[in-house]
Amino acid sequence: MSWQRPDGRLPNQLRPHCFQQDFTSLPLSSVLSISGNTKVLCTISIEPGVPKFLVGSGTGWLTAEYRMLPNATVPRQPRELMKLSGRTQEIQRLIGRSLRAALDLTLIGERTINIDTDVLQADAGTRTAAITGSYVALASAIEKLVTRGEIEKSPLITAIAAVSVGLIEGEAFLDLNYTEDVKADVDFNVIMNSNLELIEVQGTAESRSFNRYQLNLMLDLAEQGIKELLSAQNRALLSS
Repeated sequence: MSWQRPDGRLPNQLRPHCFQQDFTSLPLSSVLSISGNTKVLCTISIEPGVPKFLVGSGTGWLTAEYRMLPNATVPRQPRELMKLSGRTQEIQRLIGRSLRAALDLTLIGERTINIDTDVLQADAGTRTAAITGSYVALASAIEKLVTRGEIEKSPLITAIAAVSVGLIEGEAFLDLNYTEDVKADVDFNVIMNSNLELIEVQGTAESRSFNRYQLNLMLDLAEQGIKELLSAQNRALLSS
């Protein structure tokens, strides 16, 4: 192996990760999703009403927003105000798509679940940490709604987790940090459910192409990492 990971991890090793529940007290639920030096606050709120295309359908909706605090990176990045960057729009749509796959939205009535993901500190993998942490926050919020009698049955149908993988100097690595993300010739974000079925795969060759064998290596690594993240999600929810 030629590339030496800056933090000494093995190629198939996740960064240290955890989910700090009830990190803030005002939302329906909140989770600080930590993956190495990446920290993302994931909060859930719910409100009556749905987008126009769902009015009268009896079906609910889930939407997500993603922001990065100015000092989440060095140097400071200007705060996005009136106009969102293409990157921000793409990430928040990804989060929304991923978490909608966790739910049977017909079971919540005409309500909208809002997921807010705010990056407090970025060391790559912010979107995957946001998705994985948001599922924990979502599951906690749903449990509260059922307990309060606001919905009769849990709409959760599967857990959702996400992780990054990449090729550096021809070798596959799991859960890239910023140094590795910049160095990677190929990088992927992989989202799966609890059956290890694919929800979405985002991947591109940054500087050189890759073959089917290398793609399979990366997907195998992603599956292994997501298994570990699913277990960590379950432990966090059982301990709450």
